[in-house]
Amino acid sequence: MPAVAWVTLVAAALIIGLTAVALLRVIVHLRHVAGTLDAVIGGVESIAARTSTVPARLTSVNANLKPVRDWCEGV
Repeated sequence: MPAVAWVTLVAAALIIGLTAVALLRVIVHLRHVAGTLDAVIGGVESIAARTSTVPARLTSVNANLKPVRDWCEGV
């Protein structure tokens, strides 16, 4: 096989090898980002659960505050 063919094969192998390493690094970074996003989503869901609206079972509070509301509307 001529020397030019060997040089071409070596160059192609280097290009393919470097591209494979770069793609593996991208995969590793994307997995790290996915893990971080999972943690962020968990935190956001926790905040949303802690700051949600008052449950429906506390409707008696509105009934107890009706006289106050009526007085405020009258003012």
